[in-house]
Amino acid sequence: MSTFGQIFRVTTFGESHCKAVGCIVDGCPPGMELSESDIQSQLDRRRPGQSALTTPRSETDTVTIQSGTEFGYTLGTPISMMVPNKDHKPNDYSETDFYPRPSHADWTYLKKYGVKASSGGGRASARETIGRVAAGSIAEKYLKQVHNVEIVSFVSSVGKAKLECLGSITDDTKSKEFFDLIQNVTRQDVDVTPTRCPDKKTAELITQEIMRRKEENNSIGGTITCVIRNCPIGLGEPCFDKLEAKLAHAMLSIPATKGFEIGSGFLGTQLSGREHNDAFVSDGKGGLRTVKNHSGGIQGGISNGENIYFTVAFKPAATISVTQETATYDGKTGTLETRG
Repeated sequence: MSTFGQIFRVTTFGESHCKAVGCIVDGCPPGMELSESDIQSQLDRRRPGQSALTTPRSETDTVTIQSGTEFGYTLGTPISMMVPNKDHKPNDYSETDFYPRPSHADWTYLKKYGVKASSGGGRASARETIGRVAAGSIAEKYLKQVHNVEIVSFVSSVGKAKLECLGSITDDTKSKEFFDLIQNVTRQDVDVTPTRCPDKKTAELITQEIMRRKEENNSIGGTITCVIRNCPIGLGEPCFDKLEAKLAHAMLSIPATKGFEIGSGFLGTQLSGREHNDAFVSDGKGGLRTVKNHSGGIQGGISNGENIYFTVAFKPAATISVTQETATYDGKTGTLETRG
């Protein structure tokens, strides 16, 4: 399905090399001030071709709000947003008429639907995420206004280059560094470097890793870490709609994702119960908070008021300009070299 959400529902549309991509947002409350500039600022952060580290595809990604607002305010009706594709080059993918790209969706889409997009990755392309960013900009503005929610994500590793404090739950010193980072990091910190890593030393190592792979006409995977601050207590429902399950659903639906962990994640299995348990203390306001936050802000599938933090893993991009021995759609061994 191309729709996510229940109260605030998002439907994305468009393929990698069609005329346009975008989304329809249903469920946004009326009366909220909203203009293209609120959305464009985030699309500009996502836009390809910003540096030598990213895809060379050149797009302005200019958004147009087509419905759901009047005189700069939301109407409470569906909000339609569209971004035209300008730098679409279908011929860059002519080889995929004969060869399914290794680790891409060409083969599975063909077998499931009986057809496949003639260029790019169709709905499996990262171009689809434009609609998510546009819709997310609206959701974030509402959450900030109503609950002062802050959401910051950053690149935490690429290949073997990673933040030293990442995955440091078993090391008290580095663990403190990590929690200090997610408590204080801002988008301004993240955007200082093209890698979107807030640590300058790690950012340089990541740059070197990316450029080395690029010189080989190859690609490399990595992870992003996200923190949500000031989330209200009580979000999430047992049993199948736990908050971390919803977050994992959203994150793992992004193209190229291969892993999701929240709070202590897999490293939490290395601790004993006594070491891992989040003891409670008074928050000084008649409520409670936890000392360690190994739970990642969610307990029993319900937000507890602490920072929610998680990490998402992305595999290397499948479309690479390296000769690969593979097979054609009819099973004949051959050589594929893509240009996209």
